[in-house]
Amino acid sequence: MLYTELLKLWDQSVQAVDAKDWQGALAKLDQISEPTSRTLFNAASAHLALGQFYEALRALDLTIAKDERLAVGFFQRAAVMMQIDRLEEALTDCIWAQKHMRGNAVIDYKQLGLRFKLYSWQVLYNAAAVYCRMNQWDQANDMLLTATQERGGGGGRGGNIEVALESRKEILEPLVVPEGVVFRPSKQHMEQLQQRDFLGKAKVQKQLANQSLPLIGPIHLLKSGL
Repeated sequence: MLYTELLKLWDQSVQAVDAKDWQGALAKLDQISEPTSRTLFNAASAHLALGQFYEALRALDLTIAKDERLAVGFFQRAAVMMQIDRLEEALTDCIWAQKHMRGNAVIDYKQLGLRFKLYSWQVLYNAAAVYCRMNQWDQANDMLLTATQERGGGGGRGGNIEVALESRKEILEPLVVPEGVVFRPSKQHMEQLQQRDFLGKAKVQKQLANQSLPLIGPIHLLKSGL
């Protein structure tokens, strides 16, 4: 598949996501014959928006197979694993997500087209959420304390750690990449693609015009009686 074709389908799928047309987004993504980790992650996001956890899980499996160091992929898959009660695997994914943070407190995915920052404390919070579901409350509490230390005065959305600590035995909802936040193709690449399309159309129009010129001459001559 040509990269230009992939870009077009990817961009069209993102437009569908922006319109909350999840099925439309999936239809465009399904047309990509050679999906990337980013387009597969987007497919998982669309399935999640539709409440299709098993389909989302399959898409995230493929995402991670394409990019085994994508921390946000493991983070998202851990949350999905919790939703379908595969807790050991969810905990493993939290561990892998933390490992692929590579000691960073935060990874900003903006350069890759995802308007999302993954914080180390969010991964720890999700690990605590797994321990809650396992009824391992001491481990959950320890993990929340560590998340509190990691978070400090830093940012990141979701997860009221202080309330969770006070609640003790309250099941925590996992944090996820927000609905509609997906990988987007490079603006520069899209501008280049649009320019190429424009130049291509202009070239075709010129060729058609040149092809039609020989037909005009003889007809004009016949009408003139020559």
